[in-house]
Amino acid sequence: MTAEQAKADNDAQPRVGALIRARRRQLHLTLEALGRTAEVSVGYLSQVERDHATPSLGTLAQIARALGVGLDYFIGTPTAEAALTRQGERRRFSIDGSSIVYERVGTDFPGNVLSSFVMTVPPGYRSETVSHEGEEILYILDGAITQRLDDDEMIMSAGDSLHFRGNRPHSWSNHTNKAARLLWTGTLTLFRSTAQPKTDPTTENQPGAKPAKTPARIVKSKEKLS
Repeated sequence: MTAEQAKADNDAQPRVGALIRARRRQLHLTLEALGRTAEVSVGYLSQVERDHATPSLGTLAQIARALGVGLDYFIGTPTAEAALTRQGERRRFSIDGSSIVYERVGTDFPGNVLSSFVMTVPPGYRSETVSHEGEEILYILDGAITQRLDDDEMIMSAGDSLHFRGNRPHSWSNHTNKAARLLWTGTLTLFRSTAQPKTDPTTENQPGAKPAKTPARIVKSKEKLS
């Protein structure tokens, strides 16, 4: 690798300050609250977030602990092989008690906020009604589902999409006699731990895996989604 290529790769990496700020905002922490927990002055923490100061490894470890992540959050990055998924080669998995089949599309890297799955939904499936922080996008690949959002109900068929805030009560079902496939993308953290990011598909998406803790609130339980 040439010096120019190394510099370009380095420039492509997210800055530590930006990663700290993104994680802090994700947790709804003020600079004062983070500084107090990490035992770092607010002024210095502000400089670090703006990349005007470079923390020592010890200070970075204190900040990482206060943010609930490991040091690898700031230094890890997926390889091209880990980030790329190909049709027919993605690992398919399901969760105990659920009839939905998942295919993971996204990957984990420092600062990422999106999760994405291709989901195969069997005929007759009904989800619970939930509300949570963040946002979601649904794109129907094949078949059709009935989507409920607040008091509205809509039939979504192949090619249709819906983008909405997660704090609006929502649920969906497959009202047809044919399996539906949809692409789900959202900021709700699923099947990963920010403290210990994973990229190995042989250990990450095992059936029965527990989702990471989220602020999701079940409004009315029907069949468990995950």
